[in-house]
Amino acid sequence: MLQPNVDEHIQPDTSDDDSILDTESILDSNLSLYSSVRDYSYENGRRYHAYRHGQYPMPNDEAEQERLELMHHLFKLLLGGESYRAPIHQPERILDVGTGTGTWAMEMADEFPDAEILGTDLSPIQPNWAPPNCSFVVDDAESDWAYTKEEAFDYIHARSMGGGIGDWERLLRQAYEHVKPGGWVEIQEYEAWVYSDDGTDRDAVMVQAFQRKLEEASTQFGKRMNVAHDLKGWMENAGFAGVTDDIYKCPIGAWPKAPRLKEIGKVGKLAYLEAVEPYTLALFTRVLGYTYDEAVEFVQKVHTELCSSTYHVYVLFHYVYGQRPFGG
Repeated sequence: MLQPNVDEHIQPDTSDDDSILDTESILDSNLSLYSSVRDYSYENGRRYHAYRHGQYPMPNDEAEQERLELMHHLFKLLLGGESYRAPIHQPERILDVGTGTGTWAMEMADEFPDAEILGTDLSPIQPNWAPPNCSFVVDDAESDWAYTKEEAFDYIHARSMGGGIGDWERLLRQAYEHVKPGGWVEIQEYEAWVYSDDGTDRDAVMVQAFQRKLEEASTQFGKRMNVAHDLKGWMENAGFAGVTDDIYKCPIGAWPKAPRLKEIGKVGKLAYLEAVEPYTLALFTRVLGYTYDEAVEFVQKVHTELCSSTYHVYVLFHYVYGQRPFGG
């Protein structure tokens, strides 16, 4: 597996290689997904889940599903095609918390055909053509987990749950209780903040405003978005041993000189562009008092700034994993 590159100084390429990306680059969905719960909520032109309505501020419509697929691709790109960092070996039962479109769970089902894979989510947006060893259920990760001791998992995975969890320490305690001794829990999360090695992040005034307001709104909402850097400590407090926080720099844009990072940066920029609207609409209108028109105008200004090649910014992705001790 690739080693973390958080300490690597990314050299910028001064050429403009981002011309294919603009504010109209949101992907059109072509996924054919089923839903057993059709009483969805519609707000600001987006569709939201019905189960535990209002607890999660992100939409679940086709555009969001396409964004989640792009994020899945990006998480794997950073690992050179791998899906996880924990040293798991021949697991029998795997739990994917907040499975979203279910792609990660289905790929793990293919990789481990003898294992039982269970994906849970608030929205039943997963496909009905999953592998036979993969199943999905509607469930709230913040509720009490009802699995019996006999149903304990060898590996528990969660990804991109920032902004959707109110009490991370309780969630990780439940994960500890439901993973087998010697089993692993891995949380993959990115920081809702941008950095640069040359100070250009300070000049991206709309991006700076966006992340500050997102931090303010998600904190007031009770489910803070920017939690990635706290996960290692929370896992250690929950009792996990050997907790490791592998951190990778994800460029936002094709500005790095290194070819691999340049390609990752193109995907990273598109992923960031497509995250601004869904992250903004509900939180800004519900919490910060923005009108829909004001929120859309804000999104457009952030998009315009992101389309510039002036800013050599990146986001830190955290792959945090720990083991329940064999005697624990």
